[in-house]
Amino acid sequence: MLFWGPPTKFSTGWKPNQEKSEIREVDNWRTAELLLNWINKQIGSSYGLDDEKFENEQLPSNISDPGQIAQAIYDVEEATATAFDIILEQKMIKSKTRASLIKFLQLLVAHHPSQRCRKGSAEVLVNFDEFCPLDMWSSDKHDVPTSNLKEVLHDFQICGKEVPRGYWMFCRGSRNETRGFSCGLWVLMHSLSVRIEDGESQFAFTYICDFIHNFFICEECRQHFYEMCSRVTSPFKKSRDFALWLWSAHNEINDRLMKEEASLKTGDPKFPKIIWPPKQLCPSCYHLQGPKDKGTNQIDWDQNEVFKFLMSYYGNTLISLYKGKGVLADDRANATLDDLVTSTNAVVVPIGAAFAIAIASCMFGALACYWRSRQKSRKPRRSWN
Repeated sequence: MLFWGPPTKFSTGWKPNQEKSEIREVDNWRTAELLLNWINKQIGSSYGLDDEKFENEQLPSNISDPGQIAQAIYDVEEATATAFDIILEQKMIKSKTRASLIKFLQLLVAHHPSQRCRKGSAEVLVNFDEFCPLDMWSSDKHDVPTSNLKEVLHDFQICGKEVPRGYWMFCRGSRNETRGFSCGLWVLMHSLSVRIEDGESQFAFTYICDFIHNFFICEECRQHFYEMCSRVTSPFKKSRDFALWLWSAHNEINDRLMKEEASLKTGDPKFPKIIWPPKQLCPSCYHLQGPKDKGTNQIDWDQNEVFKFLMSYYGNTLISLYKGKGVLADDRANATLDDLVTSTNAVVVPIGAAFAIAIASCMFGALACYWRSRQKSRKPRRSWN
């Protein structure tokens, strides 16, 4: 017998014929084709027994299924929570990096694809001065990270009490040291790039570049990303331009890593770096391409089609699982004030702050203005040290 259900339901115990159980018996699995068809119906996929034909091109067998990105919404939450855990564990919040973190939080509050991460980020942002005041670091002393900061921030659970879960789904590699966090962070950045408005594109570019430069734990990666950011000489005026820049930067990194991993044998054999998106995922993104062309610089991209693909892939498709379950709504206009006021861990945001956050969900700059007004009106505080 074969059974189908969420892993957590198996671990908590199950009895045969239990009513309203999420564990079901697979009733038609006597051949590989029947079993695969049954699985496809459950997860809304279109796998085929001949998917291995892509292995000769070193592509994952599910690369042609755009619906797979829907699983990454969980990885985006995981990456967000993991990033803040790393920041706290490595004591990265200092007087010079404090502003960068605040700006990135503003971006998450307005445009994170996960509603519970938006709410959690809003709680951290509204209360930021309480646990990380400007006078925490003396002007004539070196930065002194405090244990209080770590304890307080951990209590906020930025993406809800269930996150981090401790595992990856779309971003799971075949080795423990591959994919995972870096994959989830890239998906987060791409998802932010397709959700901003034209007037926010330069702010989003700056906030993301500064966040990676100050808080990504890999020093070499930080420097490479910073160099790409530094090559941008003109401000972004359109969200399309920023989304395409980030896509191009990602491909530039993949192009370099493809060569390094081939030389050092450090890549994931099941998920080798590729120039993205591959033709199987977006045929219309490609103009005619010679059979021997390699690398992103030799590909004749149709950037209009690439942008359409990015908007769909990291927009509605990314959140389709949550949207279907009613857990996450991308339409922020439908979010009630109660949804924004009540946090994921029962900490209530003040009404004035909640109103500002509600506006920020539609207009990115509103929250920044509100935060600055709180900053100016705040009374001097004693240092935590």
